Amino acid sequence: MYQSSLFEKFEAEPLAYRMRPTNLTEFVGQNHLIGNGKILRKMIETDNISSMIFWGPPGVGKTTLARIIAHETKSKFITFSAVTSGIKEIKKVMEEAENSKTLGIKTIVFIDEIHRFNKAQQDAFLPFVEKGSIILIGATTENPSFEINNALLSRCRVFVLKSLEEKDIIDLLKRALTDKRGYKNKNIIIKDETLKIIANLANGDARSALTTLEMVITNSEDTNGQINITKETLENLLNKKTMLYDKNGEEHYNIISALHKSMRNSDPDAAVYWLARMLEAGENPLYIARRITRFASEDIGLADTNALNVAINVYKACHYIGIPECNVHLTEAVIYMSLAPKSNSCDIAYRLASYDAKNTLAEPVPLIIRNAPTKLMKDLNYGKGYQFAHDTKEKLTPMECLPKSLKGKEYYKPSIQGNEVRFKERLDKIKAWKKTQKN
Repeated sequence: MYQSSLFEKFEAEPLAYRMRPTNLTEFVGQNHLIGNGKILRKMIETDNISSMIFWGPPGVGKTTLARIIAHETKSKFITFSAVTSGIKEIKKVMEEAENSKTLGIKTIVFIDEIHRFNKAQQDAFLPFVEKGSIILIGATTENPSFEINNALLSRCRVFVLKSLEEKDIIDLLKRALTDKRGYKNKNIIIKDETLKIIANLANGDARSALTTLEMVITNSEDTNGQINITKETLENLLNKKTMLYDKNGEEHYNIISALHKSMRNSDPDAAVYWLARMLEAGENPLYIARRITRFASEDIGLADTNALNVAINVYKACHYIGIPECNVHLTEAVIYMSLAPKSNSCDIAYRLASYDAKNTLAEPVPLIIRNAPTKLMKDLNYGKGYQFAHDTKEKLTPMECLPKSLKGKEYYKPSIQGNEVRFKERLDKIKAWKKTQKN
């Protein structure tokens, strides 16, 4: 447990700490929560704060926002560590908070990485949250539904914080160059293009971006009182080439296209190469994992029904452990997708159905397959003649489920690749059976 002041300073503090915003005006990002008129901003401005959980990725301002709330609401601010805070320490501080409450002083207890607290530690806060002795603010990178006790979670409001956008991070970097807490007293020359590269490499993490900027400035030569930072300087210091890669520009889409088409062309070597190009240039691994998940259904589908399982599991692995460890999981996924049998029949089926759906939005659902939960609906023939497939020997009926105007339409046309051969055989048998029954 550690009690701190919002404005305490130490010598040789990291840039990210020195540049930590002290009020809502300086805070960047999270406009969906603290923009003008948004819910969390209203709660802060009206001093109507309740216990809450901040859920979001690293470096998006969870701790900073908690400190700002304490400052704006003139509250005592206490932080807890899951590693060093036992039940005894928690109860002692809770008693102090109750005493402060009698003096009209509010206490905000901030728990970083609250998901690391065990059940007993979390339960120790519960009675004091219920009584209003403290306002608890927990921060977590994990889904609170799974990591926080239900009893405690039910008494907290969950706010989801998002990764910072590139513009937000560039604004932070520029402020660090001109603010007295940063490098106002140094003559630093750096192009917007280089700042953009640093912002891209940060993947939405403000702390990472400021740390990178500090490292580059610290390790650059001071020539006659001027520090000139170029793209080449940045690449040499980071030992990571940016490879002309802009996550929001044309090359971003060119390379993800190259990855997608290499997998579609069953070329695992090219697929792994383009994957490496993206990761080494700082691409968010979750973005790649999402694209692979799409590929699993768009280009493989029922030809290999395990492809989607692989993609989803790899996405989860990337979420849990991050870069650099998750690069091997993504490699496994792109190799699997490259070697899997290919079929785009699911994608084609949806496109065909989508076209008809857009042109027949007013087409009524056939009465035979409508539910009839009320007498009126039954009187209107809802569900009349419905045939329950499970009651038949074949588990099939000749009932028509498409609207009349689309009768006989075929959207799903299975390929003869991989497992889809079995689906094609099954579908052919179903259609043949239904045809005999109708005849």
